[in-house]
Amino acid sequence: MKNVETVSIAHLGGSEIGHCFGEDFDPSRPTLVMVNSFATSSQLYRPQFSDNALSDTANLVSFELYGHGKTRTRSEQFTYWDSAIANLQAMDKLNISSAFVLGTSQGGWVAARMAMLAPEKIKGIIPLGTSMDYESQQSQSLGCWNGSEFNSPLVDALANPVDESWEPADEFCDALLAAGFGPDVSEDERTFWHKTLKENYAGDDGRKRLRMCAINLRDRDGLYGRLDYVRCPVAWAHGTADQVYSVKNAELGVSKFTKSEDAKLTVIEGGQHFLSATHPEEVNELARSFIKKWS
Repeated sequence: MKNVETVSIAHLGGSEIGHCFGEDFDPSRPTLVMVNSFATSSQLYRPQFSDNALSDTANLVSFELYGHGKTRTRSEQFTYWDSAIANLQAMDKLNISSAFVLGTSQGGWVAARMAMLAPEKIKGIIPLGTSMDYESQQSQSLGCWNGSEFNSPLVDALANPVDESWEPADEFCDALLAAGFGPDVSEDERTFWHKTLKENYAGDDGRKRLRMCAINLRDRDGLYGRLDYVRCPVAWAHGTADQVYSVKNAELGVSKFTKSEDAKLTVIEGGQHFLSATHPEEVNELARSFIKKWS
Protein backbone atom coordinates (compact mmCIF):
# COMPACT_ATOMS: atom_id res chain seq x y z
CA MET A 1 0.00 0.00 0.00
CA LYS A 2 1.08 3.57 -0.60
CA ASN A 3 1.82 6.02 2.18
CA VAL A 4 -1.12 7.72 3.87
CA GLU A 5 -1.67 11.27 2.63
CA THR A 6 -4.12 13.96 3.73
CA VAL A 7 -6.77 15.98 1.94
CA SER A 8 -8.28 19.22 3.29
CA ILE A 9 -12.06 19.56 3.68
CA ALA A 10 -14.29 22.19 5.25
CA HIS A 11 -16.05 20.06 7.85
CA LEU A 12 -15.81 21.06 11.55
CA GLY A 13 -14.08 24.31 10.69
CA GLY A 14 -11.41 22.65 8.60
CA SER A 15 -10.12 19.09 8.67
CA GLU A 16 -7.30 17.01 7.24
CA ILE A 17 -8.52 13.53 6.30
CA GLY A 18 -5.95 10.74 6.17
CA HIS A 19 -6.40 8.50 3.15
CA CYS A 20 -4.53 5.83 1.26
CA PHE A 21 -4.98 4.79 -2.37
CA GLY A 22 -4.12 1.50 -3.98
CA GLU A 23 -1.45 1.41 -6.66
CA ASP A 24 -3.41 2.22 -9.82
CA PHE A 25 -6.53 4.37 -9.67
CA ASP A 26 -8.68 3.87 -12.77
CA PRO A 27 -11.82 6.06 -13.03
CA SER A 28 -13.46 3.48 -15.30
CA ARG A 29 -13.56 0.93 -12.47
CA PRO A 30 -15.74 0.92 -9.34
CA THR A 31 -14.18 2.17 -6.12
CA LEU A 32 -14.13 0.49 -2.71
CA VAL A 33 -13.71 2.84 0.26
CA MET A 34 -12.51 1.06 3.42
CA VAL A 35 -13.18 2.50 6.89
CA ASN A 36 -11.08 1.45 9.89
CA SER A 37 -12.03 0.09 13.31
CA PHE A 38 -11.51 1.67 16.74
CA ALA A 39 -7.98 3.03 17.34
CA THR A 40 -6.58 1.47 14.15
CA SER A 41 -5.76 3.19 10.84
CA SER A 42 -5.53 2.52 7.12
CA GLN A 43 -2.90 -0.05 8.03
CA LEU A 44 -5.73 -2.39 9.06
CA TYR A 45 -6.36 -2.96 5.35
CA ARG A 46 -2.90 -4.10 4.33
CA PRO A 47 -4.32 -7.54 3.35
CA GLN A 48 -6.80 -5.86 1.02
CA PHE A 49 -4.30 -3.49 -0.59
CA SER A 50 -1.96 -6.43 -1.26
CA ASP A 51 -4.66 -8.57 -2.95
CA ASN A 52 -4.20 -8.19 -6.71
CA ALA A 53 -7.55 -9.81 -7.52
CA LEU A 54 -9.38 -7.28 -5.34
CA SER A 55 -7.40 -4.30 -6.68
CA ASP A 56 -8.11 -5.52 -10.23
CA THR A 57 -11.83 -5.45 -9.43
CA ALA A 58 -12.00 -1.99 -7.87
CA ASN A 59 -9.96 1.04 -6.95
CA LEU A 60 -9.04 0.72 -3.26
CA VAL A 61 -9.14 3.73 -0.94
CA SER A 62 -9.00 3.82 2.85
CA PHE A 63 -10.24 6.81 4.86
CA GLU A 64 -9.10 7.27 8.48
CA LEU A 65 -11.91 8.41 10.76
CA TYR A 66 -11.79 11.41 13.07
CA GLY A 67 -9.45 10.58 15.95
CA HIS A 68 -7.52 8.03 13.90
CA GLY A 69 -4.31 7.85 11.90
CA LYS A 70 -3.37 11.11 10.19
CA THR A 71 -6.87 12.61 10.28
CA ARG A 72 -7.02 15.88 12.24
CA THR A 73 -9.63 18.52 12.95
CA ARG A 74 -9.61 21.89 14.67
CA SER A 75 -12.41 20.73 16.96
CA GLU A 76 -11.73 18.30 19.81
CA GLN A 77 -15.39 17.25 19.57
CA PHE A 78 -16.65 14.89 16.85
CA THR A 79 -19.15 12.07 16.36
CA TYR A 80 -19.61 9.18 13.94
CA TRP A 81 -21.97 11.37 11.93
CA ASP A 82 -19.14 13.87 11.55
CA SER A 83 -16.86 11.11 10.30
CA ALA A 84 -19.45 10.02 7.74
CA ILE A 85 -19.83 13.60 6.50
CA ALA A 86 -16.05 14.04 6.36
CA ASN A 87 -15.65 10.85 4.32
CA LEU A 88 -18.24 12.05 1.81
CA GLN A 89 -16.53 15.44 1.55
CA ALA A 90 -13.19 13.71 1.06
CA MET A 91 -14.72 11.63 -1.75
CA ASP A 92 -15.82 14.86 -3.44
CA LYS A 93 -12.40 16.45 -2.98
CA LEU A 94 -10.71 13.37 -4.50
CA ASN A 95 -13.19 13.27 -7.42
CA ILE A 96 -14.72 9.95 -6.35
CA SER A 97 -18.29 10.31 -7.60
CA SER A 98 -19.57 7.01 -6.18
CA ALA A 99 -18.24 4.08 -4.18
CA PHE A 100 -18.90 0.89 -2.31
CA VAL A 101 -17.97 1.19 1.40
CA LEU A 102 -16.47 -1.57 3.53
CA GLY A 103 -16.20 -0.88 7.25
CA THR A 104 -14.86 -2.89 10.17
CA SER A 105 -16.60 -2.56 13.56
CA GLN A 106 -17.16 1.22 13.93
CA GLY A 107 -16.41 1.46 10.22
CA GLY A 108 -19.56 -0.58 9.59
CA TRP A 109 -21.88 1.89 11.24
CA VAL A 110 -20.04 4.79 9.58
CA ALA A 111 -20.62 3.05 6.22
CA ALA A 112 -24.35 2.86 7.02
CA ARG A 113 -24.37 6.55 7.92
CA MET A 114 -22.67 7.41 4.62
CA ALA A 115 -25.38 5.46 2.76
CA MET A 116 -28.11 7.37 4.62
CA LEU A 117 -26.53 10.78 4.07
CA ALA A 118 -25.65 10.36 0.40
CA PRO A 119 -27.65 7.52 -1.16
CA GLU A 120 -26.79 8.79 -4.63
CA LYS A 121 -23.06 8.24 -3.95
CA ILE A 122 -22.99 4.92 -2.09
CA LYS A 123 -23.58 1.89 -4.32
CA GLY A 124 -23.43 -0.70 -1.54
CA ILE A 125 -22.00 -1.31 1.91
CA ILE A 126 -20.00 -4.20 3.39
CA PRO A 127 -20.18 -4.07 7.21
CA LEU A 128 -17.73 -6.41 8.97
CA GLY A 129 -17.90 -7.53 12.61
CA THR A 130 -20.14 -4.67 13.54
CA SER A 131 -23.42 -3.68 15.20
CA MET A 132 -26.09 -1.22 14.17
CA ASP A 133 -27.33 -0.96 17.76
CA TYR A 134 -25.94 1.28 20.48
CA GLU A 135 -24.35 -0.33 23.56
CA SER A 136 -27.75 -1.55 24.69
CA GLN A 137 -28.98 -4.17 27.12
CA GLN A 138 -30.56 -5.92 24.15
CA SER A 139 -27.20 -6.31 22.41
CA GLN A 140 -25.64 -7.66 25.62
CA SER A 141 -28.51 -10.16 25.94
CA LEU A 142 -27.58 -11.37 22.44
CA GLY A 143 -24.01 -12.09 23.51
CA CYS A 144 -22.26 -8.80 22.75
CA TRP A 145 -19.67 -7.13 24.97
CA ASN A 146 -20.38 -4.51 27.61
CA GLY A 147 -18.86 -1.48 25.88
CA SER A 148 -18.94 0.57 29.05
CA GLU A 149 -16.68 -1.90 30.85
CA PHE A 150 -14.02 -1.50 28.16
CA ASN A 151 -14.36 2.21 27.45
CA SER A 152 -15.30 3.92 30.73
CA PRO A 153 -11.96 3.23 32.46
CA LEU A 154 -10.21 4.53 29.36
CA VAL A 155 -12.33 7.68 29.24
CA ASP A 156 -11.58 8.34 32.92
CA ALA A 157 -7.87 7.58 32.63
CA LEU A 158 -7.46 10.00 29.70
CA ALA A 159 -9.33 12.92 31.28
CA ASN A 160 -6.31 15.02 32.26
CA PRO A 161 -3.48 16.54 30.18
CA VAL A 162 -0.22 14.61 29.78
CA ASP A 163 3.25 15.59 28.61
CA GLU A 164 4.59 14.94 25.14
CA SER A 165 6.41 11.78 26.20
CA TRP A 166 3.10 10.03 26.89
CA GLU A 167 2.01 7.02 24.82
CA PRO A 168 -0.69 4.36 25.20
CA ALA A 169 0.21 1.64 27.69
CA ASP A 170 1.09 -1.88 26.57
CA GLU A 171 -1.99 -3.10 28.46
CA PHE A 172 -4.29 -1.00 26.26
CA CYS A 173 -2.57 -2.19 23.08
CA ASP A 174 -2.83 -5.82 24.15
CA ALA A 175 -6.51 -5.47 25.13
CA LEU A 176 -7.33 -3.96 21.74
CA LEU A 177 -5.48 -6.71 19.89
CA ALA A 178 -7.12 -9.44 21.98
CA ALA A 179 -10.57 -8.05 21.18
CA GLY A 180 -9.79 -7.58 17.49
CA PHE A 181 -7.53 -10.49 16.54
CA GLY A 182 -8.38 -13.00 19.26
CA PRO A 183 -5.97 -14.99 21.42
CA ASP A 184 -3.77 -16.14 18.54
CA VAL A 185 -2.49 -12.77 17.27
CA SER A 186 0.98 -13.30 15.81
CA GLU A 187 4.04 -11.72 17.37
CA ASP A 188 4.70 -9.77 14.16
CA GLU A 189 1.17 -8.35 14.23
CA ARG A 190 1.48 -7.54 17.92
CA THR A 191 4.78 -5.72 17.40
CA PHE A 192 3.41 -3.80 14.41
CA TRP A 193 0.31 -2.55 16.21
CA HIS A 194 2.09 -1.68 19.46
CA LYS A 195 4.41 0.56 17.45
CA THR A 196 1.60 2.02 15.34
CA LEU A 197 -0.70 2.76 18.28
CA LYS A 198 2.05 4.39 20.30
CA GLU A 199 3.03 6.59 17.34
CA ASN A 200 -0.55 7.54 16.40
CA TYR A 201 -1.56 8.50 19.94
CA ALA A 202 1.63 10.05 21.31
CA GLY A 203 1.53 13.14 23.54
CA ASP A 204 -1.40 15.22 24.70
CA ASP A 205 -2.91 15.52 21.24
CA GLY A 206 -2.96 11.74 21.02
CA ARG A 207 -4.54 11.46 24.46
CA LYS A 208 -7.34 13.84 23.50
CA ARG A 209 -8.09 12.05 20.24
CA LEU A 210 -8.06 8.60 21.84
CA ARG A 211 -10.36 9.77 24.63
CA MET A 212 -12.92 11.14 22.19
CA CYS A 213 -12.75 7.90 20.20
CA ALA A 214 -13.58 5.97 23.38
CA ILE A 215 -16.42 8.37 24.25
CA ASN A 216 -17.91 7.94 20.78
CA LEU A 217 -17.67 4.16 20.93
CA ARG A 218 -19.32 3.97 24.34
CA ASP A 219 -21.96 6.69 23.96
CA ARG A 220 -22.96 6.44 20.28
CA ASP A 221 -26.55 6.51 19.05
CA GLY A 222 -28.10 3.37 17.63
CA LEU A 223 -29.29 3.12 14.03
CA TYR A 224 -32.19 0.67 14.19
CA GLY A 225 -34.77 3.41 13.66
CA ARG A 226 -32.89 4.72 10.61
CA LEU A 227 -31.81 1.62 8.71
CA ASP A 228 -34.86 1.67 6.44
CA TYR A 229 -33.31 4.78 4.89
CA VAL A 230 -30.53 2.60 3.44
CA ARG A 231 -31.65 1.61 -0.05
CA CYS A 232 -28.39 0.23 -1.46
CA PRO A 233 -27.45 -3.47 -1.17
CA VAL A 234 -25.80 -4.68 2.05
CA ALA A 235 -23.33 -7.58 2.39
CA TRP A 236 -22.68 -8.02 6.11
CA ALA A 237 -19.98 -10.51 7.16
CA HIS A 238 -19.51 -11.71 10.72
CA GLY A 239 -17.15 -14.18 12.35
CA THR A 240 -18.27 -16.91 14.73
CA ALA A 241 -15.33 -16.12 17.06
CA ASP A 242 -16.04 -12.37 17.23
CA GLN A 243 -15.58 -11.45 20.91
CA VAL A 244 -17.22 -8.03 20.67
CA TYR A 245 -20.44 -8.47 18.70
CA SER A 246 -22.28 -11.77 18.23
CA VAL A 247 -23.69 -13.50 15.17
CA LYS A 248 -27.16 -13.30 16.75
CA ASN A 249 -26.80 -9.54 17.00
CA ALA A 250 -25.69 -9.42 13.36
CA GLU A 251 -28.73 -11.45 12.33
CA LEU A 252 -30.99 -8.93 14.04
CA GLY A 253 -29.06 -6.01 12.58
CA VAL A 254 -29.20 -7.15 8.97
CA SER A 255 -32.96 -7.78 9.30
CA LYS A 256 -33.45 -4.05 9.96
CA PHE A 257 -32.35 -3.07 6.42
CA THR A 258 -35.96 -3.50 5.28
CA LYS A 259 -35.76 -1.11 2.29
CA SER A 260 -32.36 -2.26 1.04
CA GLU A 261 -32.28 -3.63 -2.50
CA ASP A 262 -30.66 -6.74 -1.02
CA ALA A 263 -29.35 -7.33 2.51
CA LYS A 264 -27.59 -10.57 3.42
CA LEU A 265 -25.41 -11.89 6.22
CA THR A 266 -22.41 -14.13 5.58
CA VAL A 267 -21.14 -15.99 8.66
CA ILE A 268 -17.43 -16.87 8.56
CA GLU A 269 -16.41 -19.81 10.72
CA GLY A 270 -13.66 -18.87 13.17
CA GLY A 271 -13.69 -15.22 12.08
CA GLN A 272 -12.55 -12.68 14.65
CA HIS A 273 -13.70 -9.10 15.23
CA PHE A 274 -11.14 -7.54 12.85
CA LEU A 275 -12.43 -9.86 10.16
CA SER A 276 -10.68 -8.23 7.20
CA ALA A 277 -7.35 -8.84 8.95
CA THR A 278 -7.91 -12.34 10.36
CA HIS A 279 -9.80 -13.80 7.38
CA PRO A 280 -8.80 -11.69 4.37
CA GLU A 281 -9.35 -14.39 1.74
CA GLU A 282 -13.02 -14.79 2.66
CA VAL A 283 -13.59 -11.04 3.04
CA ASN A 284 -11.81 -10.17 -0.21
CA GLU A 285 -13.78 -12.76 -2.17
CA LEU A 286 -17.03 -11.47 -0.67
CA ALA A 287 -16.10 -7.91 -1.62
CA ARG A 288 -15.12 -8.89 -5.17
CA SER A 289 -18.35 -10.79 -5.75
CA PHE A 290 -20.47 -8.02 -4.24
CA ILE A 291 -18.84 -5.28 -6.33
CA LYS A 292 -19.11 -7.30 -9.53
CA LYS A 293 -22.78 -8.02 -8.88
CA TRP A 294 -23.82 -4.45 -8.08
CA SER A 295 -21.51 -2.31 -10.22
